[in-house]
Amino acid sequence: MSNRILIVEDEPEIAELEKDYLELSGFEVSIEKDGTSGLAKALAEEFDLIILDLMLPGMDGFEVTKQIRETKNLPILLVSAKKDDVDKIHGLGLGADDYITKPFSPSELVARVKAHISRFERISGSAQTANETVEIRGLKIDKSARRVWVNGEEKTFTTKEFDLLTFLAEHPNRVFTKEELFSEIWEMELVGDIATVTVHVKKIREKIESGKGKPEYIETIWGVGYRFKG
Repeated sequence: MSNRILIVEDEPEIAELEKDYLELSGFEVSIEKDGTSGLAKALAEEFDLIILDLMLPGMDGFEVTKQIRETKNLPILLVSAKKDDVDKIHGLGLGADDYITKPFSPSELVARVKAHISRFERISGSAQTANETVEIRGLKIDKSARRVWVNGEEKTFTTKEFDLLTFLAEHPNRVFTKEELFSEIWEMELVGDIATVTVHVKKIREKIESGKGKPEYIETIWGVGYRFKG
């Protein structure tokens, strides 16, 4: 069965171009032209990935992302003509998995779609393996169930937040650069997207750190990257 992709894009020429290239790569593609109908379709049907433009009539891509994330866990790829890091950081902070700026080559879009679906399928498959947990000072990560508890209280994580936290926790006391983390978790070495790592670390800290004094788990090594305290 082909992977299903939902494109939410109000520019017909762009939507059709994306659809053509994705279908040539074996994907089944649906198109919605505004945020409201895009959200309704995303919630009503099962898709393997959503390509979502930020500037949409009816409801913008930020709000669509937020509402999808409340009930569904699947890769979301944001598309925008804006190059501002503020929009990228906001979108990723709401739970999007990637951000691509117009204009872009259709082949790059297809490559990113394939990478995200492949990783998500591997992650979903791992949930059927034997139970594995990582426990460090009040932090418990259940890798098979993809659940996290901090001092007994369960916290909700997006796919990439969970992947990043688990990777760091499994490699305590080792310093990783942002580039290394981006390559490991997102599997794509793309210049200019390193802000993605910073955003996700910030979100993880908000969920696992007490906010009192120095970080208990993830340390910033200035000028280098991050280290998980073992």
